[in-house]
Amino acid sequence: MTAGRLRDGWRPCLAAFLSARVAVSVASVLAVGAIEPFPPVDVPGRPAPAATSGWHAALDATERQDAVWYLRLADAGWSVDDPSAAFFPLYPLAVRAASAVIPGDDLIAALVVSNTAFLAALLLLFGLTDASFGRRIARRTIWTAAFFPTAFFLLAPYSESLFLALSLLAFREARRDRWGGVAVAGALAALTRSVGILLVPALLVEAVGGRRERRPLAPRLAGAAAIALGPLLWFGWWGVVHGRWLAPLQAQSDWQRAPTWPWVTIADAVELAWRLHSYWLLDLVLMLIAIAGVALATPAIRPSEAAYGWLSLVLPLADPFPPRPLLSVPRFTVVIFPAIWGLAGVGAGRRLPWPAVIAVLAAGWFLCLLLFVNWRHLF
Repeated sequence: MTAGRLRDGWRPCLAAFLSARVAVSVASVLAVGAIEPFPPVDVPGRPAPAATSGWHAALDATERQDAVWYLRLADAGWSVDDPSAAFFPLYPLAVRAASAVIPGDDLIAALVVSNTAFLAALLLLFGLTDASFGRRIARRTIWTAAFFPTAFFLLAPYSESLFLALSLLAFREARRDRWGGVAVAGALAALTRSVGILLVPALLVEAVGGRRERRPLAPRLAGAAAIALGPLLWFGWWGVVHGRWLAPLQAQSDWQRAPTWPWVTIADAVELAWRLHSYWLLDLVLMLIAIAGVALATPAIRPSEAAYGWLSLVLPLADPFPPRPLLSVPRFTVVIFPAIWGLAGVGAGRRLPWPAVIAVLAAGWFLCLLLFVNWRHLF
């Protein structure tokens, strides 16, 4: 991939970004109050806003669910008295830094961070795709990423867009055989979300399988392994400051997650979706779309990218919330870029009628946004 290809993506990526940003704002104004909103859910130290109609919803309607946690952490930090250790620190710290220079509410700073990161992610995704599959698929890919059913999380005060940008940057650096860059970008991604640790095995595959002749293997392996420094710093901070080295892991028990086999999670999800419908069915459909995307792309993508896609699907299945096994999985899938590739026409995905795919995805996008801005149980 050349720098020129990355620059060439500015116009289509800016168009996709602005379309998604305007769509989120306009749809939020229309959606808030269109169905009966649920009561807001406060977090320790920060009250959550109620869902009220009005033009203000163009900006503040995405301050829902975990967004309230991120804003609390950006403002007041982490505590040993609540499950905040489960939230990795880079995104809240970036919002805190932005708040120091951006006037107004910290929500504005959070939106600036998320939206800037989303535009960067689109540019990186365009460049990676263009280098491997050509300009036509690259254009399809960024629009698919912008209107995947849960893509509005990339524009909300959530860590997903920052994580996506950094993980894409790590893969870009690996393709350019710049393993110091892999280490930095990957470690920062792993300091943004816990699933960033999956970059380690994926990029170890790239280090071994993509090695050029006469290039030493050790620096490549070291660069991939150094990604683990991100979470190690986070665990180390909890140990040194609070004497609780495993606090980020222990916090998962407060969220009632229960490790199990992935196929058990899928079986439970199917049974509950059949019996209860509602959110359980929505979770299952979106998970199946992501699985289909990765499966379609796998024959045509690099082994490291396929490994990352499949590992990113397996991990949440191995740590479900038993009453709703796929809780949050629809949000987790939005950063699995190999799934986006398959849906955009990479590999066996070329057989899909892309206009129909994007129409279905956009319909799901509006449904999920409608639920989210009204405090319904889409996290």
